[in-house]
Amino acid sequence: MPILFVGYIIAYIDRVNVGFAKLQMMGDLRFSDSVYGFGAGIFFLGYILFEVPSNLILHRVGARGWICRVLVTWGIVSACTALVWNPEGFYVVRFLLGIAEAGFFPGMILYLTYWFPSHRRGKMVAVLLAGSAVSGMIGGPISGYILRSFTGNRHLAGWQWLFILEAIPAIILGVVVLFCLKDRITDARWLSAEEKAVVVAEIGEEAAAKTHNTILSVFTSPRVWLMGTIYFGIEMGSYAVGFWQPTIIRETGVMNVFDIGLLTAVPYTLALISMLLVARHADKKRERRWHVVVPCMVAALGFALCTQAGSSTMVAMIGLILAVVGVVTAIPMFWALPTSFLGGAAAAAGIALVNCTGNLGGFLSPAIIGFLKDKTHTLNSGLLLISGCMLGSAILIVALVPARLVNR
Repeated sequence: MPILFVGYIIAYIDRVNVGFAKLQMMGDLRFSDSVYGFGAGIFFLGYILFEVPSNLILHRVGARGWICRVLVTWGIVSACTALVWNPEGFYVVRFLLGIAEAGFFPGMILYLTYWFPSHRRGKMVAVLLAGSAVSGMIGGPISGYILRSFTGNRHLAGWQWLFILEAIPAIILGVVVLFCLKDRITDARWLSAEEKAVVVAEIGEEAAAKTHNTILSVFTSPRVWLMGTIYFGIEMGSYAVGFWQPTIIRETGVMNVFDIGLLTAVPYTLALISMLLVARHADKKRERRWHVVVPCMVAALGFALCTQAGSSTMVAMIGLILAVVGVVTAIPMFWALPTSFLGGAAAAAGIALVNCTGNLGGFLSPAIIGFLKDKTHTLNSGLLLISGCMLGSAILIVALVPARLVNR
């Protein structure tokens, strides 16, 4: 879990650090908000195209070697973003970064199904996804510091140093994964034979009760596509925060990039606490639906409140706190839903398919917000759209996901 946790911190920083780089690179490269939004989002087209194959490969060859490959290649590609000088190059490197990272997150979700039964998995997914909150806590100040302190060093801009320095940990962790990660419970040296047998038996018993066990059943299942649609709305909110939070803060009048970085850490700190407490409560009660619905509604309220901020940093921060707490808490709680009925090879394909569908929101969210900002000269219409998406996901869960299917 510590290895996966650190991996997700690095993944999230490398995925959304373009939101901080935007504060400098748009002026240096003369990019419009539409160019930035499309480039930020095109990452997910590459990610989506290769996600299902990547997860199936992981299921076949094992997590250790494949996750190592993912980490090393995305670190190299992320560093290459420092070489961008025009919109076309920006689009290409972001697309390639999506291909390189494809399968990492759904691969880790799949990996957890090999190790934990469903009644413990909610807490473990929350521990894993706490990496996104921690990345926001430390990534913002670090990114702001790099932008402020490295500008002009060796004739490189601060945003170029940002991509170079924040790519190095991914490559290092790839080597660590290769030598330290274990593929299955039977490989765990820290468990006795009796302990291994207990866990293997529990997971095997649970797998026998799952309703989707073949790859074909995944692609023809209305339940799987429903899960993808719900996750789409949540991811629209997630990447609205990831790619636009620094801009929302700056538009209230905060201009120092280091101060912006410090402010972005506040919502993520509170989100980390919320995520862990809600996950613990969900596992204790074995209730899944409302532990997703309520955070989605909180996030919807937060995005709507951000539209009323104007020049008030305080109002913007309250809105961002609600939005970030809601989104970050909803994501790990959501993943307890599809993994409750997906098993075997279907879990590899189904988790990836749900994540693919959801990550269309990662493409559309920054692209649509950037387009609307260029047309209206404000973020408000885009943020209201995101609020509606979060509310829509909550409604779909209440209306169409039966409690008996997911409350285990």
